Amino acid sequence: MNHLAEVPVWAAVPAAVLLLVGAGLTLIGSFGMLRLSSFYDRIHAPTLGTSWGTAGVVMASMIVFSALGSRPVLHELLLGVFVTLTTPVTLMLLGRAALYRDRTEGNPDVPAMLSLDGSEAGTGDGRGSRGNGV
Repeated sequence: MNHLAEVPVWAAVPAAVLLLVGAGLTLIGSFGMLRLSSFYDRIHAPTLGTSWGTAGVVMASMIVFSALGSRPVLHELLLGVFVTLTTPVTLMLLGRAALYRDRTEGNPDVPAMLSLDGSEAGTGDGRGSRGNGV
C-alpha cells in the first residue's frame, strides 16, 4: 500500500517545488565542481550545493511526512543539522590540508597569505613583503 498517494495537494505542491529546488542546487554545485579551474575554487561550489540542496530536500520531506502524520520530523531535523554542521567543517579541513601541502611543496600557484592591512605576509620581519613597514 502506497501512502504517498494519500499526500494532500496543499502539501505535495510545495514539497515538489522544494525537492526540485534542492536537486537543482545540488546539480549546480556539481557543475561548479566540474567547471571551476583550481582546487580552491572547486571545493566551494559543491559545499554550497550540498548545504542548500540538502535543505530543500529535507524541507520537502518534512512537509510530506508531516502532512501524512505517519511520524515526527525528528529524522529530518537531525539530518539537516548534521549536514549543515559537517559540510563547512569538511570544506575548511580540505582547504587547509591542500594549502599546507601546496606551501610545503613550494607550488607557485598558491595564493599568498595576506595580513590584516592587505599586504603580503610571511617575510618573518613583520613588515610584509614590501619591506616598507606597511
